[in-house]
Amino acid sequence: MRDAIISFPMFGEGFSIDPPYAINIGSFPIYLYGIIIACGFLLAFVYAYRNHDRLDISMDEIYDLVLFAVPSAIIGARLYFVIFNFSDYANNLIDVFKLRDGGLAIYGGVIGASLAVFFRCRHKKYRIGPPLDIMSFGLLIGQSVGRWGNFVNREAFGYETDIFCRMGLTAPGSETIYVHPTFLYESLWNIAGLIILHIILKKGRKYQGQFFLLYIAWYGLGRTLIEGLRTDSLWLVPNVIRVSQLFALITFVAAALILIINHQRLKKGSKPLLGGLIDSADTIKET
Repeated sequence: MRDAIISFPMFGEGFSIDPPYAINIGSFPIYLYGIIIACGFLLAFVYAYRNHDRLDISMDEIYDLVLFAVPSAIIGARLYFVIFNFSDYANNLIDVFKLRDGGLAIYGGVIGASLAVFFRCRHKKYRIGPPLDIMSFGLLIGQSVGRWGNFVNREAFGYETDIFCRMGLTAPGSETIYVHPTFLYESLWNIAGLIILHIILKKGRKYQGQFFLLYIAWYGLGRTLIEGLRTDSLWLVPNVIRVSQLFALITFVAAALILIINHQRLKKGSKPLLGGLIDSADTIKET
C-alpha cells in the first residue's frame, strides 16, 4: 500500500494526497518514518527539559537514563514483534536485525525502556518514580507524533468502513477502499492524554510514579479500544486474541486498580504503591 493515494472524503471528494514514504539520496532511501520518530523524540526531550524540575529529576539523570532507555526501547520493540511473528524469521534469523525492513511494536518499546530505567535506577540509586513519570510524557509525545509515520507508510489502518472520518486508499490499478484511520485515532488519543496529564502536572503531583500509572491506564484503555479495529494486529490466538489488545486491557486494569488503591492510601496518610510521597525534602540535584 505504500504507493496508494490517500484521500479523506470528509474534506471533499476531490481531496487527496500522495506523500512520499522515503527521500532518496542517490540510491540510498531515507525513510520518513524514521525522521518522524526522531522528531517525536526531540519534542519529548524538549518537554523533559522544560518540565524536569516539576517532576523532581535533574537533567543529568535524564541524560544518563536516555542513553540506556532509547537503545533498550528499540531492542524491546523489535523483540516483541519478532516473538509474535517468529515463523517469519525462524529459517533466516539474520532478518531479525534488518530494522530498515520494518517490524517494531510500541508495547515492546515501553517494556524495554521501563526495564532499562528500573535497572539503571537500581544501579545508580536514583528514585524510580520521577524517571518513570517524565518518561510517560515522552512516550505520549513520541507516540502522538510517531503514528504519523504509519500514515506516510500507509499502514496500521483498520477495517473497511463508511464512517464520516474514513480514509481512502487507492493503490495503482485498484479500486479505492475506505478504512478506519486507526493511526489517527491513536495519535489523537495520545494528544488528549498528554493534555490531561500536563494539566494535572500544573496542579501538582500527588506522589512519585503517579503519571506513569496514569499513562499506563490511559494508553491501555485507548489501545484496547483501537486495536480491535486494526487489520495488522499481532495475534496470540489467530483471529481470537490480539496480543497488544490483551496486554493493553491487563495493564489498564492493573494501573487503574493501583491508582484507586493509592488514592485511598493517601487519604489515610499511608505511602502509595510505586514511588514515594512528595515532600519538602524531595529536591533535585545536579550531579
